[in-house]
Amino acid sequence: MTVALMWEARAVAGRGADLLAWVRAQQLAARPLRRETLRAPQDRVLVITWWDAALDADLPELPEPGGELVTRAVHRWRFEVVED
Repeated sequence: MTVALMWEARAVAGRGADLLAWVRAQQLAARPLRRETLRAPQDRVLVITWWDAALDADLPELPEPGGELVTRAVHRWRFEVVED
């Protein structure tokens, strides 16, 4: 089974580039099958990692950035990949 973990944060106004740099510097304890980093308006950063694991597996996730970088707690979601 393939599981996708999504991590999304919104930077303090004007700190989007700093949050993006912080995210890119974060290493996970294990290497995922795939990792993508995306950005969006309003200084949002999204990271999606794919894992060969069960939906409830104990998987490494990105931490919370410092409060000086974000406007709220990180949003996290876990999805199971569905074959078409």
